Amino acid sequence: MTTPSGPTRNLVRVFTQRFSSTPRGARLARQLALVELHDWGVPEGTALSDGAGLLVAELAANAVTHGRVPGRDFEVRMVLLAGVLRVEVSDARRERRPQVRPAEYQAESGYGLRIVDGLAVDWGVMDRVVGKTVWAELARPAVT
Repeated sequence: MTTPSGPTRNLVRVFTQRFSSTPRGARLARQLALVELHDWGVPEGTALSDGAGLLVAELAANAVTHGRVPGRDFEVRMVLLAGVLRVEVSDARRERRPQVRPAEYQAESGYGLRIVDGLAVDWGVMDRVVGKTVWAELARPAVT
């Protein structure tokens, strides 16, 4: 299990699912993540749900595009804690590390990690036995 950054937090919910390393798998990952968040009491259209949907979409698309190994799935894991939602996407290619690239005039790609970097309060990469996990955290508004 990966350890969320920052001080110890109370675990609220966990969702883990594997998907085929295809564009269809990436779309399904986003859709199921939003359904799961709704089941956890985070309705669609809220800042947390919208942000999580974007993070899952971008990280899953990167896993399919840059982390794909034929015959291997990618995995999405969401951990809802007292103050943060952590999104993790794991793929089978450890040697292909994500990097925020400099902006290129009229580039048609390369914006995904800029979106992640702009949305997330923190993000990073961890090695696994096979592959890597890219994680990002969104601040969760305090429930009153």
